[in-house]
Amino acid sequence: MLELDINSTIYADPAMRLPPELMIEILGYLDARSLSRSELVSGRWAALSRSQHCWRASFLSAYKPTINVTPQPRMMGGLGIGTKPNGTQDYKQMYKARHLIEGNWLHCSPRAIYFTGHTDSVYCCQFDEDKLITGSRDRTIRVWSMRDFRCLKVIGGPASRPVRDDPETRLPTHPHATVMDRPSLNGTSEGNEIYHIPEQYHQASILCLHYDDTHMVTGSSDTTCLVWDLATFEPVRRLRKHSAGVLDVCMDSTRIISCSKDATICLWDRATGDLLGVLTGHNGPVNAVQLRGNLLVSASGDGVAKLWNLQTQKCIRDFPSKDRGLAAVEFSADTRFVLAGGNDQVIYKFDSATGELLHTYRGHTGLVRSLFLDSVNGRVISGSYDQSMRVYSFDGAARSKRYMDWTTSWILAAKGDYRRIVATSQDGRAVLMDYGWAVEGVEMLRGEGV
Repeated sequence: MLELDINSTIYADPAMRLPPELMIEILGYLDARSLSRSELVSGRWAALSRSQHCWRASFLSAYKPTINVTPQPRMMGGLGIGTKPNGTQDYKQMYKARHLIEGNWLHCSPRAIYFTGHTDSVYCCQFDEDKLITGSRDRTIRVWSMRDFRCLKVIGGPASRPVRDDPETRLPTHPHATVMDRPSLNGTSEGNEIYHIPEQYHQASILCLHYDDTHMVTGSSDTTCLVWDLATFEPVRRLRKHSAGVLDVCMDSTRIISCSKDATICLWDRATGDLLGVLTGHNGPVNAVQLRGNLLVSASGDGVAKLWNLQTQKCIRDFPSKDRGLAAVEFSADTRFVLAGGNDQVIYKFDSATGELLHTYRGHTGLVRSLFLDSVNGRVISGSYDQSMRVYSFDGAARSKRYMDWTTSWILAAKGDYRRIVATSQDGRAVLMDYGWAVEGVEMLRGEGV
């Protein structure tokens, strides 16, 4: 005789009872692992769980940045979440691609692409999904494709035009990770075609650059800044005030900021080029600046980072190093934290509101020349005179990853996004370390985001 447990409960299958659109909406709240497991319940669950709506919600929940500040700072590179929805995205494959890329970061396994052409140290760089721009001691600016990695344009004066390279001087690349190292176009007919002599140009090393959608600002050892039309790579105006080399620049929609070896910081009106003010207070070269709204951080060879209010043009707070000068500074996207590094081979993390030292990132054995904070992905990328780069977790919880043998000399700049690091070196090259190389579906991640 069959006995029934009167305490047992029989549950109805919601996939059979609820309208499909409501069930898909509910499944959209699952993370990727749970969504994948739900496909195993039944054929109907599988069909519903494979909906692009579900995977879009899961993908964006995991990877779409949430930065609650206005105005939002411009991000380096790409966001890695694809273009705006047009009904054709395969969000499940996009999630798999991001997951594989994150695994490559975890296991320190990028692939290397080298940019060869500069004839002296490459001091600065910035990149997006389409282009990389570099500035060098050879007095030229180069624009490179981030799709096929060719040099698209070289900008400089007549005397800076490069001649054909000696093939015997070709530098070594990473012994295991290199996938591309195009020969230089210097001195070739194609190289001559892409060389552009603008109406104005720098007469000395290009030490720094910063661009947005329409304009670029460069700073030079010639003590001036040039503002460029990014569409034509022709200068709009030259900014003159500093009495020594311009070591760093930054800008937003209304202002340009420059800092100099002369220990001052200049504020400029972006639209007119008028000088709005000069910030003084550092007792050594001001090596780096970064702008967030009306707040500016600076780092100096005097061993102090400073936080400035640009409305009052006054210093709000000092962040001293333990020993010797600072060469690099970063401001978190939400303005809560300041990072600074320099001669004492460590990186300091400060609370910007209180000045409290919260954490010290260690590992370098030479001057920390470059800092980049990827707030979206929680990574701190540093470059050093010890010829290495390190990647730290911003929260300090995980051990740093160390990268050696990617260049043959000092690291002068290193910046990154969700899938790559671009580093420049004293050896005259830039190297792209691509964690997404050959990952299936990685091209779907390109774009301006959702």
